[in-house]
Amino acid sequence: MRRGNMSAGGMNTEAGAPKAEAPGWWADPGTLGLLGFGTTTILAGLQVGLWTGAGAVLSMAIFFGGIAQIIAGLIGLRRGNGFAAAFLCYGAFWLAFNWMLTAPITHLGVAPDNYGIAAFMFVWMLVTLTFTLSAPKHGIGVTMVFVTLLIAFALLTWMFDATAGGTMISKSTSEGIGGEIILVGLLAWFVATVHLTNAQYGRKFLAI
Repeated sequence: MRRGNMSAGGMNTEAGAPKAEAPGWWADPGTLGLLGFGTTTILAGLQVGLWTGAGAVLSMAIFFGGIAQIIAGLIGLRRGNGFAAAFLCYGAFWLAFNWMLTAPITHLGVAPDNYGIAAFMFVWMLVTLTFTLSAPKHGIGVTMVFVTLLIAFALLTWMFDATAGGTMISKSTSEGIGGEIILVGLLAWFVATVHLTNAQYGRKFLAI
């Protein structure tokens, strides 16, 4: 695929004339997947930065960040775009994240272990690295989403590992990490807006 073009169910930010979908084919799910990821990530950043509680992000993690992204990923793969596996992966991430933070308390009566959460974030940093290596094929907007997401997972890995080791994380540090995570979500939201606007107007109304 060309740079800036994630068509066939991906995140296509290159404008062109609107095309009628052939019967039996799904519409491009890029906007749905990016909005599900972006808005849930913004809420996560607000929670990490201590500006809001965990309830909002955990609820979004199930329905919009999780289920909606998985649907988008399946549609994207059906349309022949392998990079749409990112939607499936991060949809699964949000469902797993919700489960990790709630299931131990529900079933065992204990909070999840911070070392375990650090390992969880580290593994997802590796998953993100996999997609980051291919992201430049799909334009600067998508690349920035994955680069900042990679940094976010590195910071979260450090934060939870340090907390598990007894280090007190300052409020300013939490706010800084939360702000970086919010930036990830805002970038994803912006790419989704560009994607939808260009497709609806049939021209490069916004450029990234």
